[in-house]
Amino acid sequence: MNESMMITLPVGALEGTAAVLSTWLVGEGDHVKKGDPILELETDKVSMEVCAENDGAIGKIVAKSGDNVDEKTILGYLNCGEQSAVDKAEVDKASLQVTNDTSLSEPEAASDQWDAPKEGSKRHLIGPAVRKLLRKYDLNLSSIEGTGKGGRVTRDDILAFIDAQADSEQSQSDAPISSAKTEGLKSKLVPHTAMRKKIANHMVDSLLHTSPHVTSVFEMDMGAVIEHRKLCKMGFDEAGVKLTFTAYFVVAAAQAIQKVPSINSRFHEESLEVLEDINIGVGTALGDDGLVVPVIKQVQMKKLFEVATLLQQQTERARQGKLTPADMKEGTFTISNHGVSGSLLAAPIIINQPQVAILGIGKLEKRVVVEEVDGQDAMVIRPKCYVSLSIDHRALDAYQANAFLSHFVETIEQWGK
Repeated sequence: MNESMMITLPVGALEGTAAVLSTWLVGEGDHVKKGDPILELETDKVSMEVCAENDGAIGKIVAKSGDNVDEKTILGYLNCGEQSAVDKAEVDKASLQVTNDTSLSEPEAASDQWDAPKEGSKRHLIGPAVRKLLRKYDLNLSSIEGTGKGGRVTRDDILAFIDAQADSEQSQSDAPISSAKTEGLKSKLVPHTAMRKKIANHMVDSLLHTSPHVTSVFEMDMGAVIEHRKLCKMGFDEAGVKLTFTAYFVVAAAQAIQKVPSINSRFHEESLEVLEDINIGVGTALGDDGLVVPVIKQVQMKKLFEVATLLQQQTERARQGKLTPADMKEGTFTISNHGVSGSLLAAPIIINQPQVAILGIGKLEKRVVVEEVDGQDAMVIRPKCYVSLSIDHRALDAYQANAFLSHFVETIEQWGK
């Protein structure tokens, strides 16, 4: 006797974040086991998989790719118990249809035919990180051996295949493209992902519709941190943790916030909510795929090594597409380390309203400066970078912004002294 149950999102999966159904990883009639990924969602922050809550066969699929969904949306149905009257041939036929849901585009699907999944096979179940690599390097899934459960192809399988085929031609596009002409010019259309659309709307709303932004800029000497990092780096590396400059910036920001608590606040129409916990989000670029901001919580209670460890873990999860909405929830302050990509100076937009400030760190470079040496002015070479603080001018003024930057710069320049 078959029992049909609704497929919905797990309670708390979105943490209040809007989501779009990106693609089904299975088709009607496919048999799945509890814990098997069955569909992929995209939010403005992450891509995430939803797994089957029971063993059974996928029944009717209700929600389609591109639909806005929440925890109350009925996505489809799962038939639990014994196999229904659908014969095996029909199930195999339905399994083949998954290719249409998880392929890269119609032209690619025609040239990238997957083998029909054998009974118990999970080769047709691929996650967002695998699908992203397949698109990026224009790979044929059927030519890659899967080492995951049920023969499922994993991200490591893709990377190993790429290493072995280093001389093969690689595609430079991260998304399906189509040819187009605009005013006689040849061009390519790269469709916006759900994440890119939401980022665009979010930034416009933050800058133009929500808060007036003002940016203050200081210059900072990194000499003390560089020397401290040299002394500590060996111990961190031996523990398998990369000691990056960003870890210093996160700790210094928390110390500066403790001096100027209003920086760590949220603006409301009738009040300014000053928060006790300092939860710092660090902007992490995903190349052409967008930007995510994983949050380190209660930084005021953490030491440099703890922060460095958490930063490394979050960066790895972000690049593997394994962040969840909970990883980016409850941030109270944000750091944009735009200097890692070569930018000298920027005025970042407040990413997560109703936060009231965002710190920008520019590229570290050697500069000639004038310093007093033995009572005489002398030109010396120092490692410098620009730091900027963009504030919501409804909540803060230049006084608080400059006070924060003064404490932040002093902490960095006096590190270990």
